[in-house]
Amino acid sequence: MKLRLSVLIVFFLTGVVSFSFAQKKPRIAIAGIAIECSTFSPARTGEDAFRKRAGDALLESYPFLRKGAPVRDKAEWFPAMVASATPGGALTIETYESLTGQILDLLRANAPYDALFFDIHGAMSVVGLDDPEGDFIIKVREAVGKDALISTCMDLHGNVTWRLAENTDLITCYRLAPHEDSMDSRERAVVNLIDRLESGKGRPACKAWIPIPILLPGEQTSTRVEPGKSLYASIDPATKQEGVTDAGIWIGYAWADEPRNHAVVMAYGDDRDMVVRTAEYLAHHFWSVRHQFAFVAPTATLDECLEKAIASTKKPYFISDMGDNPTAGGAGDVTWTITELLKRPEFASSGGKTLVYASIPGPEFVAKAIKAGLGNQVEGTAGAAVDNRYAPPVKLQGTVTSICLDNPANKEVVVKTGSIYVIVTEKRKGFHYVKDFTRHNIYPAEADIVVVKIGYLVPELYDIQADWMMALTLGGVNQDLPGLPYKRINRPMFPLDKDMPMPDLTAKIVE
Repeated sequence: MKLRLSVLIVFFLTGVVSFSFAQKKPRIAIAGIAIECSTFSPARTGEDAFRKRAGDALLESYPFLRKGAPVRDKAEWFPAMVASATPGGALTIETYESLTGQILDLLRANAPYDALFFDIHGAMSVVGLDDPEGDFIIKVREAVGKDALISTCMDLHGNVTWRLAENTDLITCYRLAPHEDSMDSRERAVVNLIDRLESGKGRPACKAWIPIPILLPGEQTSTRVEPGKSLYASIDPATKQEGVTDAGIWIGYAWADEPRNHAVVMAYGDDRDMVVRTAEYLAHHFWSVRHQFAFVAPTATLDECLEKAIASTKKPYFISDMGDNPTAGGAGDVTWTITELLKRPEFASSGGKTLVYASIPGPEFVAKAIKAGLGNQVEGTAGAAVDNRYAPPVKLQGTVTSICLDNPANKEVVVKTGSIYVIVTEKRKGFHYVKDFTRHNIYPAEADIVVVKIGYLVPELYDIQADWMMALTLGGVNQDLPGLPYKRINRPMFPLDKDMPMPDLTAKIVE
């Protein structure tokens, strides 16, 4: 009887221990820096440009990690910090060291971890430092420990160096451009990470990395149209193969002159042969369609775009001012386009076709307009404080039609000159949403012409355009890639070297 009781007690205690162990949640940290930087822009990005999210605010910024979400309950989360900024010029080394220092301190405070979700963009440039993300992940690895699994999610316009591939265990990127799947991709990175932890599989047995000598802008590789549409649609079926966990195609970032700037394909999983075949299939597919990539919308000079827009009966007629697109890394204050618009006689009188221009930064002009007040005249200059290579500050004179103080850190005004409504902001800003216009009582769907500093139209604007052209304008993200002064990228590189020989697309195994 005593023996039976002892056996039962041991069995019970063993069961309790096993049950407790099974219920133990993995400790997962979150950290990252997200920005893409043009090295062809004279702008420099400082720490004040970054939005820092940490703690619960960071956790709640991911819908799949909010309270009550199934994924949230699968781990004990330690959200250190993710710093993100609108694309711009290269970071100063002081900014990079400050941001990484803050993040590393927060990570060390709660170490050790079972895993880390590394949320980055992948196209950050830092003055005097090649491969910042590769440098950063090594520092992060030291902070979280060599045994922690790292799952990285990136923008498909990011750059995957060997060093970054080597120091991350699971890696993925967006599959849509425009990036409507950005949050879905992050969730995939986290779900894959948790699956490896829960299953006990740990690190994948094989990672395959293939650099591809192609360097194209997002405006020519959108997944809205072919061949990008089919190329990226081939990724998901490839990941459904037994032994393949995930795969990705990185277009890379075209406006930085660094050796890492080129396309990359990666695949990983537990079946080495299948992983290698998957990566090489995607790489060969990408290379085979390289000549088919074209701009997602008709392109022309600014004058040619304006001629067509003025003659058109469709409204609104959108024109992308691509060369200084702040959401791709342009300084955002190049005045060349608005200067040319103000010269056009078609917009000289208030009775002409309405044209909305979004936007130009000019803090002094904003202050003058606010002081003048609604309905009153204002005169001053704006723009070209950072990038004055193509035109000087633009002179604006007209009626103040709107003053928006919703964001005290970036006040906005609208001045009407002739039939042009010019939106002037304190700081550079990308206009992506209809509400960016309607807060000024400007309804873009009712305007004749809308000129916006952007590349391909983001979904909200794309959905309301009646017609659209992309203007080949000047700036730090000039679409004339062969005309850019590349000195450090690897050559040969398509399309700069159109007749280059077939590259070696053999998968390189990342140990």
